[in-house]
Amino acid sequence: MDGRGVEQYRRRMERAARLRAAASGGGLDEEDLERAAAEDELQHKRRKVDDAAKADYLIRDAMARGDFDNLKYAGKPLPNLGDGHDPDWWIKGLMQRENVTGLGPRAILLRTEDAELDARLDTRWTEKQVREIVEDFNARVIDARRQLEGGPPVVTRTRDVEVEVQRWRERKAAAAENEAAAAPEPEQRRPWWKRFR
Repeated sequence: MDGRGVEQYRRRMERAARLRAAASGGGLDEEDLERAAAEDELQHKRRKVDDAAKADYLIRDAMARGDFDNLKYAGKPLPNLGDGHDPDWWIKGLMQRENVTGLGPRAILLRTEDAELDARLDTRWTEKQVREIVEDFNARVIDARRQLEGGPPVVTRTRDVEVEVQRWRERKAAAAENEAAAAPEPEQRRPWWKRFR
């Protein structure tokens, strides 16, 4: 709770304690009775006010406190309010928010995988892993060509396993050379007996 809420809660508890004491025979002085009657009258007036007026008051109060300052889309158009109605707006929004991938026609998925295949192969350590990945990719391309599900045609080419392994070796060798060239030469340390002089 913020400071104002704590203060309101404290006042309510004090008032409830006083009213309980009065009800049990402790008695209240005239000032407390007048204050309790005024609060009861105020509560009665608040009950008479309709919901629209309450909402308007709460909005004006929040604006005065600054609760609506610096909102996310303040002064900017709301996203996804285009000209036409898209019946799949919710699924597109979900895919964008959750970063969902791997959905779509096989032809499109195979094209994107083909574009990213070299980077995926560069993360592997052995030729056997590279061969398995390329063979799996080729099998999925051939399987997609055989399926007659509709959608865009499969234009992705299969890759030659031996050529891809050779290209992988060349990229690894080039990366090793770049790493060796970028690494600083270790400074030569003098033997321990020469350090004492």
